[in-house]
Amino acid sequence: MKIKWLGHASFLITSSNGTKIITDPYPDGIVAAFMGIRYPKIKETADIVTISHNHPDHNNVGAIRGKPKVLRSSGTREVDGIVFNSVTGSHGRFRGPTKVFKFTVDGINLCHPGDLVRLLRPDQLKELGEIDVLFLPVIGIPFVGKITANAARPSLVCEQLHPKVIIPMHFRNLQCWMPFPTIDDFLRRGDGLPHKKLDTCEIELSKDTLPSNPQIIVLRSAKPRTANGSNHQSSRSNQVPN
Repeated sequence: MKIKWLGHASFLITSSNGTKIITDPYPDGIVAAFMGIRYPKIKETADIVTISHNHPDHNNVGAIRGKPKVLRSSGTREVDGIVFNSVTGSHGRFRGPTKVFKFTVDGINLCHPGDLVRLLRPDQLKELGEIDVLFLPVIGIPFVGKITANAARPSLVCEQLHPKVIIPMHFRNLQCWMPFPTIDDFLRRGDGLPHKKLDTCEIELSKDTLPSNPQIIVLRSAKPRTANGSNHQSSRSNQVPN
């Protein structure tokens, strides 16, 4: 299985048999410029798209090529041989709900929690089950913690879900000027978890090579394609470092 970080909360997951899943596609054009998003326009094809919530930085289904099946609701559903399980979490008192998706690809359990800022209930954790890879939102808008009861720090979400690999997303950088912590801000308060910063947007995972202890893997976002179709940044896939 390959995981490619497109930018913001959007990943392209490709199974060994070629099934492609894209999570939370971000906007482009005027909408993106207004929001401070400067990631390259998504030009990927997918079979399945998951949408955690209907905010414009997470729901640009129209950017995805092909005729993907779009998943937005809670519950369990099998699509193209992949079982998706989703529970409803909180994006904050004034921001609405966010869907927390768990799905299994090539025997690896992945979880994309959208913009989760409140800890999940025990029954929701039981429903999601074991998590191997967590796409962790780095959310820290200054007022969110004050207006959200039981606001969840990223480290607490990790403690709840016990993932083996944590891939940060949704953080401030040169391609995203939204008021979130930077990746370095996040790593400084990462509660001592080991981390690796990779100079690539893509990694390759297998069940046998998952680390035995949790680790944070920081990817670089995908770069725009050149005229010959290649990327400015190498997108070669890397095995998860041990």
